Amino acid sequence: MPMQASEIERLIKEALPDAKVEIKDLAGDGDHYAATVVSSAFKGLSKVKQHQMVYAALKGNMGGVLHALALTTSAE
Repeated sequence: MPMQASEIERLIKEALPDAKVEIKDLAGDGDHYAATVVSSAFKGLSKVKQHQMVYAALKGNMGGVLHALALTTSAE
């Protein structure tokens, strides 16, 4: 079963409460999303570390029920 955009947003906000999250379904299939995440928690971190924080927030769903996620992250 595909992962809903609302569930992706919920998991990210659970881990990064101040995050501004925008999710787009790229293919209309619930498997391919683009996410823009802005959080003060990213301040001073590399893009790799920022993305790792988002993937950690998804609690292992990446590569499983969530097939693809194009990420854009920033600290503001």
